[in-house]
Order: sequence, then C-alpha cells, then structure tokens
Amino acid sequence: MHHDIKFWTEQLRSGDVRALSRAISTVENRAPGWSELLKALFPHSGKARVLGLTGPPGAGKSTLVDQLARYYRKTKNPHASGTERGLDGAPTLDELPTTRLDDHYTVGIIAVDPTSPYTGGAILGDRIRMQDHFSDPGIYIRSMATRGSLGGLARTTADVATVLDASGRDLIMIETVGVGQDEVDIVRLADVTIVILVPGMGDDVQTIKAGIMEIADIFVINKSDRDGAEHVEKEIRALQSLAMRGDGWTPPIVKTVASEGTGVEELAGAVKNYESYLQKKNLALKKSVENWQERLVEMLRDVMLEKARAQFGDGNLARLAAEVAEHKRDPYTLVEEIAGRASRD
Repeated sequence: MHHDIKFWTEQLRSGDVRALSRAISTVENRAPGWSELLKALFPHSGKARVLGLTGPPGAGKSTLVDQLARYYRKTKNPHASGTERGLDGAPTLDELPTTRLDDHYTVGIIAVDPTSPYTGGAILGDRIRMQDHFSDPGIYIRSMATRGSLGGLARTTADVATVLDASGRDLIMIETVGVGQDEVDIVRLADVTIVILVPGMGDDVQTIKAGIMEIADIFVINKSDRDGAEHVEKEIRALQSLAMRGDGWTPPIVKTVASEGTGVEELAGAVKNYESYLQKKNLALKKSVENWQERLVEMLRDVMLEKARAQFGDGNLARLAAEVAEHKRDPYTLVEEIAGRASRD
C-alpha cells in the first residue's frame, strides 16, 4: 500500500488529473487508504489560497465563480517560476517539485450544495455552461456529494481542499449555497471569505447576519445593475457599524454583474488587498491557527466517535437503546462505560 501511495502522490503532483480525481473520491468516500493518502499529501499543502464564497440561492454564485476562474487563468502568477513559496512569501524547499501547467494561476473549484438530496455531482446541472473550462487543465471543478458525507461536510470539504492544494493548484474556490451552519463551518476553512448578496432580497440581509455576516471578509453585491443595489449596500454598512472586527479590517463592498463580467477584476483586487492586510498585520498565521483549533477538535470528535461505535454493532445499539427507553439502565453510566472501553483500545 505504501509504495502505491508514494507513486500516487507523485502522479498527482505531476499534474495527472485522473490521479487527482481518484484521490478526491477516495478522501470524500473515506475509501481504504484515505488517511494514508492525506498523510502523504499534507506536507505538500499550505501553498494554495483558499477562497470561500457563499450567499443565498439565486445570488449568482456559480456565474461569479466561473468569471473569477477565467480571470485568474488569464493572470500570471508571480510565484510560478522557480521555488515554491510558503505562506509568508518565503520559498519552501520541496523534495517533489510540481510540474506547472503554465505560468498563470491554476484553479480548483469545489462546489458544495448542502441542500441537495442527491449524491454525486448533484449540482453539475448548472455547471453545464462551464463546459468550456473542461478543456482547460488549469481549472479543475468538483461537485461534492453532501448528504451523508462521512465525518461531516466541513471536514470532508477541508480534506478535499488539502488534496487540491497538494496537487499544486494556486487558488481553490469553495462555493456553497445557502447560509446555514454548514456553510459557516465550510467557509471558515477559507483564507478569504466572500459573501454574495443580490438586490431585491428584502429583509434577507437581516436573516443572513447570524454567523455569516461576522465571517465575511469581502461583500459582493451581484446583479448590481438591478434596482435596490444601493439599499443592500446601506444595509451592509449599517450592520458593519454595529460590530467591530477583532482584526480591525473593514470588509469592502464590491458591486458586480457576473453575467457580464463586470466588477470581477475589482473583486480580485479586493482579495489581494485583504491578503496584503493580513500579511502586514501578521494575521495570516493567527487565522490559520484558529482554524486548526476548530478542525483538530472536529477530527478528534470523529475518531473518538468511530472508536466508540466500534464497541458495539448496530444490533447492540438497538438493544442498549431499548434498555434505556424502558428505564432498565441509565444512559449516563452506559455512555461512560462505552467511552471507557473505547479509550482502552
């Protein structure tokens, strides 16, 4: 197995798209070898920029992501030649060099639809217009099957992002529909979080503010040629005046009309400004440490739960549940016993 993983990693890092797809499926489905693969890939990750894009359905996220991807593909990456770089811009020594596709930014897109009941490429339907990207190896698009994703949606998405990162993609965009807890967790993984709103949503800005508003680094008002764009901007400014961010950054508001490509360059500029701000204030590492605190707890929870589950088959679980339901046993002692047994293993 070990020899296979090494070969697989080399293939993936040399830009082999089939190896990349297989790796993502393995990680997403927790197929045999998934954790060994991630262990092998992790040292090669940490170089990509991760953008999280979220907002309510109908905000035109897919079109915006599509346009951003095109924009970055046309943009030269100043770090493309020579050594790889670390987060602070310093070169990092890497024993396995990636074979670059070209000297422009390469992009990976993870499209997550937490509401979709289907599995496997559920939202590929609205990706048809991205068909012209598929001939460009510099853009890799993956739709995540969500319902029933093992180990939680945020965790699986984070692992898939690690695979894309290790494969040498410069920029990873995680696009998620909706504004619930799942999205907040997913978007937390990003270096830069972009919240997309549209005019004509009425009081939606108020309803979205729970959770999502606090983590927005940049606001986008898409379809800004519609009536009401000014109103949305005022609403955002009003909410911003209520809450000061810990890092002192004031999220800018960028107006776009994604269907026409308007404002896309400004959005890329806003991303760059925020990254410069993080570097100037030495906040990039701090942000990463905070993210990893949450992720480590999440990962531990998963492992502990699996261990505890292994203590009793499903049949046993039903039997124990029946004993508790009939008040023959108390659940507190029972859980302590199971946890004790799991930690001894």
